[in-house]
Amino acid sequence: MRSLFHLAYHVHDLDAARAFYGGVLGCREGRSTATWVDYDFFGHQLSLHLGTPFATSDTGRVGDHLVPMPHLGVVLELADWRALAERLVAAGADFVLPPQVRFEGRPGEQWTMFFRDPSGNPIEVKGFASLDAVYAT
Repeated sequence: MRSLFHLAYHVHDLDAARAFYGGVLGCREGRSTATWVDYDFFGHQLSLHLGTPFATSDTGRVGDHLVPMPHLGVVLELADWRALAERLVAAGADFVLPPQVRFEGRPGEQWTMFFRDPSGNPIEVKGFASLDAVYAT
């Protein structure tokens, strides 16, 4: 079975969202109207609608850090993750959790970063040397 994940959430400003999701993240824009825009979010459908973003709180424990919950996330192969991290750093992204490695040398070794879009929606991006290791125990 082949499937795509779909998520829809609110943003304050579609122009700012376009600059961020299309420009900084490099996501391909799909269909849109005056009140929403779709993106190919790393192979999944993300629909951004004008409105008030969902409430979040820093309650998710990641090591010694508390990260925003709930949040959107994506898992990338490490080379793609590194390229995205470089684009975000160059764009001056305000990281909740800057790019870093976790569980180094252990099962599930991953690189991670947390940041927010211009409307404050939290996003986590993980990178793995092999996607086969995502569920390693």
